[in-house]
Amino acid sequence: MTEGTMTLAAVEQLCLRALISAGACEDNAAAVARSTMLAERDGIRSHGLLYVPIYAEHVRCGKVDGKARPMVSQPRPGAVVVDAATGFAHPAIDAGWDRFIAAARLNGIAAMTVFNSYNCGVLGHHAERIAEAGLLGLCTTHAPASIAPPGGRSPVIGTNPFALGVPDGAGGVALVLDQSASVVAKSEVLLRSREGRPIEPGWAIDEQGADTLDPAAALKGSMLPAGGHKGFGVGFLVEILASCLAGAVLSKDASPFSGTSGGPPRTGQCFVAFDPSAFSTGFSHQVASLVDAIVRQGDVRLPGSGRQAARRRTEREGVRVDADLVGRIEALCR
Repeated sequence: MTEGTMTLAAVEQLCLRALISAGACEDNAAAVARSTMLAERDGIRSHGLLYVPIYAEHVRCGKVDGKARPMVSQPRPGAVVVDAATGFAHPAIDAGWDRFIAAARLNGIAAMTVFNSYNCGVLGHHAERIAEAGLLGLCTTHAPASIAPPGGRSPVIGTNPFALGVPDGAGGVALVLDQSASVVAKSEVLLRSREGRPIEPGWAIDEQGADTLDPAAALKGSMLPAGGHKGFGVGFLVEILASCLAGAVLSKDASPFSGTSGGPPRTGQCFVAFDPSAFSTGFSHQVASLVDAIVRQGDVRLPGSGRQAARRRTEREGVRVDADLVGRIEALCR
């Protein structure tokens, strides 16, 4: 891989141009471009520029409606519902955002669900955005099936991550926890496949249920849940919230986030925001004490610390990019 360096602004503009060229309207493309830039900023390459050719392909083939207009309703004071209309998740989330945050502040708690949706990028960025508003955010999203139940071989749920964004009480973010139900995000396996590198032991099994280091075999088989049945349980919880509650299709019925077959995935998201002041007066103090108990132990990583370190490095050095990948994306803009 030949590496180059880009600014964050250049990454965002490249993605924007590629998606508009593919047929997305400017505001929808802008929401996805910002998400792509944030992923690269935090060193999450599997959710960054790597996905731009896939996004563009999906707009062109109709798997995603690049010109979709999300529809927002608020059936109850604390419930915001967004129909993404088979478009990108990011503009749909943006469409319901202000109502969602306002409802949480008014009621002490509120939830926003999104259906007829798509891949929402780095889930932790949505949780962080809630925390930046001074609220405690719990975010879930499901994905096309890639995890079989313990003892089984046929995937039933997706890697189904959840993310927690915790405010620090002073206008900032104390921490962001973002993890999938699988040992590793499926996008990491996709990245290894495209780079021709083997995956790590314990990440996945093939179609016959055997351990594999071959990313291609892993993509045809099943991702392994983190912690066995406990990880599957976490993914099942997310499935109930982001699919069943949101009114999205089940992971087992969703079309893949890669390739052109199957039509729109129609997946979903479920976000919950809590106003800490509605429940207790000591929230920020307790969070600070908990964080201190972790970091004072020396060489211990706080959840999200790796991404924060990558963010600081990017601000100093720019974004490290695969020059060949950038060339392919540039070609999409012509």
